[in-house]
Amino acid sequence: MKNKLMRVGTTYIPVSDVEKAASWYSANLEAVLNYKDGEKAILELANHSLFLVKAKEGETANFQDHNGRIRFSMTFEVEGMDALNSLHSELNRKGIMVGDIENRGHAGRNFVFTDPDGNRFDVWSELSPFFKEMMIKK
Repeated sequence: MKNKLMRVGTTYIPVSDVEKAASWYSANLEAVLNYKDGEKAILELANHSLFLVKAKEGETANFQDHNGRIRFSMTFEVEGMDALNSLHSELNRKGIMVGDIENRGHAGRNFVFTDPDGNRFDVWSELSPFFKEMMIKK
């Protein structure tokens, strides 16, 4: 394929209240607010553009797997177990719903946290090799 996909540029997250959600992401995850109106907020978070979009009440980005478990649609990466443990503790201190640190049978460890609208996100203790190499070059 000559014109292959190069990166994921934007993720859209459904929220019930754009103003409250933008404030929460900024205060708790240190997202940078780039734009906001009554319908959406555009944030920069983890080298990625995140659109918080006003949605119907109860709408989330989660899905149910074939075993009936509610799953997240996005994984954030941190560099190593110290960073994972530190972030887990920080989110807990802020009163954010945070799951246990898990061993899922692959490299590193993970935990899941939830935003006020019920959107679940995963955090993994391993940076992808491509991203790590790209950051080292900078």
